[in-house]
Amino acid sequence: METPTHEIIVADTPENRQRCIDVRIQVFHHEQQFPLETEIDELSRNEDVATHFLLRLTPSLEPVGTVRLHKPAGKQYYKLTRLAVLKDYRRYRFGKELVDSLHAWLKANALQLGHDGPAVDVACHSQLPVQGFYARFGYTPQGELFEEDGAPHQLMVLRMPL
Repeated sequence: METPTHEIIVADTPENRQRCIDVRIQVFHHEQQFPLETEIDELSRNEDVATHFLLRLTPSLEPVGTVRLHKPAGKQYYKLTRLAVLKDYRRYRFGKELVDSLHAWLKANALQLGHDGPAVDVACHSQLPVQGFYARFGYTPQGELFEEDGAPHQLMVLRMPL
């Protein structure tokens, strides 16, 4: 099983952010049956609010994965959201590569912006079947289970050293 050649970019154009949305719609709406409206929100199209990462095959530039990061207004943590990899490509561990890229970008960005402190907190709302995936990065469950978009989720938090 040879991993297809690929790259991860920051989706900093409207076209590439749309490609991220398209991957999320395929995974979350078509495959997992979440409501379509959950994939198009205020964070989806605005590069000033969230940073979107796009994993695409090369040289075709076919989008196959995405994840996004934002800092909720007035909060002291960052939030990893909407990690999605098309079903046919999950066996290549692209989800891990996307999270690693997001973490590396966040670390560099926080240092560049002069972040105070030795670490930053990153939170995510994990679907229950993928809690172990996030745990492998050091995310730990916090609080009680809650429902989001009609499915049980768990808040998971990573204290990421800078």
